[in-house]
Order: sequence, then structure tokens, then C-alpha cells
Amino acid sequence: MSVPVQASLFDDAEAIGLRELTVRRTELAAGAWVDVRPGWLTGATDLFTELAETVPWVAERRQMYDRVVDVPRLLCFYDERVPLPHPVLTAARAALSEHYAAELGEPFRTAGLCYYRDGRDSVAWHGDTIGRGATDDTMVAIVSVGAPRALLLRPRGGGEVVRHALGHGDLIVMGGSCQRTWEHAIPKTAKPVGPRVSVQFRPRGVR
Repeated sequence: MSVPVQASLFDDAEAIGLRELTVRRTELAAGAWVDVRPGWLTGATDLFTELAETVPWVAERRQMYDRVVDVPRLLCFYDERVPLPHPVLTAARAALSEHYAAELGEPFRTAGLCYYRDGRDSVAWHGDTIGRGATDDTMVAIVSVGAPRALLLRPRGGGEVVRHALGHGDLIVMGGSCQRTWEHAIPKTAKPVGPRVSVQFRPRGVR
């Protein structure tokens, strides 16, 4: 699969790797928070191309009320026993596990990859509440490569929306009660946008 993506001006000459993991935390309501580290992953354009072309992407269909519909993005899930598709993702998972060890109390173990091909691909408002995320505080760390897309957060049940544009190696970590008390989404857009891959690292038992 060959896909064009606009490179970041800061990404052109850098090899695939990781910068120092220094994050900026924003406290949200009800015990939720988000940490952001722009441009954590270097060489993001090259990594995007490699993931887009080599990951065994799956086009899923799901029951939606009385009909079966296409999931508006491509997916691939890596269980903790399955090697990740690039060494930098293994390094990123290890760095996140070390950085958040005191708060999380366990390592990040799985990786879910989503491929948003254009503005028609999206994910609806939701929290990662399959498993322990429905009852316990936890963390979900997302690294994005490719063209930026808006990730929106809002309190569960509605409220003021918080917006982050994620791409080009950006990192966002949703922690505390975020999966239970807040929702997040990648909305569709009619604007011309390039493709994006997001990598979601989670602890065991959180989906």
C-alpha cells in the first residue's frame, strides 16, 4: 500500500527514534488528566510510511443497531505476546512503562493501531471501558504519525470540548479517571487531510 503524506518541516532529516520524554500535564475534571509531548517520535514520516505499507491492516464490520456497517478506519491489534511492527514502538512502550511506573503501577503491554486514510475515517465518542477501564483508573498512551487529526475530549454526558491536533510523532496520555469520566473521538472532516496512523498503548485488561 503506497500512500502520500506531507512531511513535517522538523522531521525531514531525522532518523526514526525517540526524544526525551518530557510531558505537559493538563488536569481535567473528576480526577482525569492528559499529558502531551509534541514531536516525541522523530522520523515520523518514515515510520508512517513503513506502518501503512507493512502492518496487516484489517477492515472490520460491526453490528450497529439493526444493520452491519464498515468500521470507518483500518485496524490491527498487537497482543502482549506479539512483536510490534517496528523496534521504535517497542522502545516507546518501554519508555512509557518506565516513565509512568510509579503512577500506573504496571507496564503498558498491548498496542492497538488505527489507520485513518482520509477525513472520512473516524472514531465516535467513547471511553476505553472494555475491561478494567470501566471501574479502575488507568492510562492509555497514543502516539500519532502522519498528518495531524483532531482528537477531541469532553466530559461523559456532554460539556466543553478539549481539542488536540495529533500527528508527526506527537504523544498524548489519558490518565486518572479519564476513560470512565470523559470521552474522546476523532471526528470526520470535510477538509482535505492526509492519512494518519495512531498507536494506542494500554496495560493488560484495558481495551
